[in-house]
Amino acid sequence: MKKTVLITGASSGIGLEFAKIFAKNGYDLVLVARNTAKLQGLAAELAPTKSEIISMDLSDPHAPKKLFEIVTALGLEVDTLINNAGFGDFGNFHESDWTKQAQMLQLNINTLTELTHLFVKPMVARKNGKILNVASTASFQPGPLMSVYYATKHYVLAFSEAIAEELAPLGITVTTLCPGATASGFQSAAAMEESSLVKGKKLPSSEEVALYGYKALQKGKIVAIHGAMNYLMANSVRFTPRKMVLKIVRKMQEKSK
Repeated sequence: MKKTVLITGASSGIGLEFAKIFAKNGYDLVLVARNTAKLQGLAAELAPTKSEIISMDLSDPHAPKKLFEIVTALGLEVDTLINNAGFGDFGNFHESDWTKQAQMLQLNINTLTELTHLFVKPMVARKNGKILNVASTASFQPGPLMSVYYATKHYVLAFSEAIAEELAPLGITVTTLCPGATASGFQSAAAMEESSLVKGKKLPSSEEVALYGYKALQKGKIVAIHGAMNYLMANSVRFTPRKMVLKIVRKMQEKSK
């Protein structure tokens, strides 16, 4: 019997590449994103892989329960959950648009947590399942000029590590994928193309990051940091004075001159 993977944020970037990789490896797909046309195009591209398309805005507080109800009504058993949907924002917190910050908190934290809560229960009943939550190298330190985004990703990492320990004896693995800056469309959505972190840099592709995440998930790895330099930087934070970390991150984030 074929396994089924549900991927949020599947219409572009890392989520789209996850869909291609899982299809190649024989999974049926449940593709979730706002853009119906992009999802339909992806499903057609991946044929004859069976793809269920569910179009919805996951920043809506009612979306997680609605999504779970749709999947249940379709009679699908989700063996693997990929919580990939999320976005960031760039700039000073006091100058930011609160509506956008609230949507980010809802999507990056609340939606991810509720979807995990809903879909993990059937996995526990079956004593089998895999979850991958997409965090970031931003998870490991505070982020001046992207304060809310960094904080949401710190939550994703802490939450995911904790439940990985809880669920391990029950046959469920939880992997947190922590990519650095990636060529995925994230930067334009966050209005950070001029940031020193990305401007003029050759960034790893979404395909590269998704493949790394897929392999880490299959191995049951708890935390997967993509890239040797990202790994070193993420871990060096533990030995660096906090005030210095703040200054370094701000310098990295500031607009390139």
